[in-house]
Amino acid sequence: MRPLAYNHGMELRHIVAFVAVAEELHFGRAAARLHMAQPPLSQRIRQLESELHVQLFERTTRAVLLTEAGEAMLDPARKVLEDLEIAIGAARSGGRGELGRIVLGFSGASSHQHLPRLTAAIRRQHPGLRLVFAKRDYANDALGGVVDGELDLAFVRLPLNRDGVAHRIIEEEEILVALPAHHRLAEQERITLSDLAEEPFITFPGTVSSAVRDALVHACVESGFGPQITQEAPDTYTILALVAAGAGVTLVPSSVTHVTSPGLVYRPLAGPRRVLHTALAWRANNHSAALEKVLRIAEGVLPTPEIPTTM
Repeated sequence: MRPLAYNHGMELRHIVAFVAVAEELHFGRAAARLHMAQPPLSQRIRQLESELHVQLFERTTRAVLLTEAGEAMLDPARKVLEDLEIAIGAARSGGRGELGRIVLGFSGASSHQHLPRLTAAIRRQHPGLRLVFAKRDYANDALGGVVDGELDLAFVRLPLNRDGVAHRIIEEEEILVALPAHHRLAEQERITLSDLAEEPFITFPGTVSSAVRDALVHACVESGFGPQITQEAPDTYTILALVAAGAGVTLVPSSVTHVTSPGLVYRPLAGPRRVLHTALAWRANNHSAALEKVLRIAEGVLPTPEIPTTM
């Protein structure tokens, strides 16, 4: 059987007419079902039979019966209409953001507490949305993925310093000192950062764009010294393992305090409170209905915290 080509005279209205007459076996009832007059319906059936070069119905003054050709066509014709309904429903759902694909970027230990809450809420409220997770080494890498269009949405840190990117803050994190448990300052309730001026620091590589490293350097310089960075490591877990081993100290956001070790302690900084902000970022010109749905869900499960106007 040769496939139906677009230059055939058969149209969807012919299939609808055929199925109605085949199920009713009566032209008058079929016409009423389709909210049309009987003569145009009869004409559509004749056009269809002419196009297919077969007779689909046996017509008598008392009855309308399907021919063998009509019987063979009925189930496939019903399937065409069912598939059409599915396609229409999918298009409408996609337009409402109920279906779609969102590529979500995340990085570092801090995003791990947000990711499960957001994804669980999306799957619960809109199971037709498909999430694709994209791990990035650093938050600024995730931001670059948003700018380049590789990611629809990402967990990032402020400042963004990129044009065309919209964002919403989802967490304000206090910057803490991580110390070896046996450190001379470990028993203090708060640590004055200048007391660490001669200490070896461990942080992320200078060759990558790390908001945490930038915050560390900035805080030290504001306290009157340049940090002595003696060792670098590619991720939070390795950095904290090195601190626990006594290799040095570091500054971390408060979200990573779930990483514990017998040789590791966290202490707040003395003086003005220092913070890092975590945000969700997306391209400002991305008007995807699926993205809008995800952002609306995120507002519920990851609300913007109350942030003091002065810090």
